[in-house]
Amino acid sequence: MLLLAQISDLHLDGTARSTERALRVMTYLRRLPRPVDALLVTGDIADHGTESEYQEAAGLLEAPFPVLMCPGNHDVRAVYRKALLGEPASDRPVNRVHHVKGVAILMIDSTIPGRDEGRLDGETREWITSTLDALEEGTAALLAFHQPPVAVHHPLPDKYQLQQPEWLGELMASRPQVVALLTGHAHTAAASAFAGRPLVVGPAVTWTLRLPWEGEGAADREQPPGLAFHVLDEAHRLTTHFRVVPNQLVSS
Repeated sequence: MLLLAQISDLHLDGTARSTERALRVMTYLRRLPRPVDALLVTGDIADHGTESEYQEAAGLLEAPFPVLMCPGNHDVRAVYRKALLGEPASDRPVNRVHHVKGVAILMIDSTIPGRDEGRLDGETREWITSTLDALEEGTAALLAFHQPPVAVHHPLPDKYQLQQPEWLGELMASRPQVVALLTGHAHTAAASAFAGRPLVVGPAVTWTLRLPWEGEGAADREQPPGLAFHVLDEAHRLTTHFRVVPNQLVSS
């Protein structure tokens, strides 16, 4: 059994509020009686993509378990690489594959620099294809990236979802080893499907999306930060549990 935690959309901006919410979630995860096998961070780690924001993120995300990341539309590739990953600055897509307990987790860069919607560019498409094709037979794969490829039925995130999702659907049709997609961006915990596979949208740390039937204004800043737990069992079936982290849970 593989146990993953997922957080998304920290939007660290140097304010006490963003720092406290990220620290609250990480403290909760560090205190779990049974550590997760890995933490996935699905983008918008920084709010403005500055070096100081990523330096803060590096400290906040330090953990006794692997922390796997991909960028979001608020992240800046070159600074992300330098200040968060400790790599030479580069504007190329930030794509990484990690093998955790026999499962391949592809952390994919779906960003378009300077824009809010997403797209898998040519380099990223080639990387996804070659990475999946190189897996040993029977290896399950999870694809994690920022912008969902389907509507979540709110005009704000739906305006900026993953563009040209048809390519991804065609890829998955011929690669059954992909068992699920995990995304962020929408600031709401949601479950859907894409190309016949589960699609889970992780909740945000910074604020929660207020849905159209819940009232006016997109950003509900009073809701506590959220996270997801994903359990992948031996049959490669994904089960997801959502949690919020009220302040009193970690204040002592």
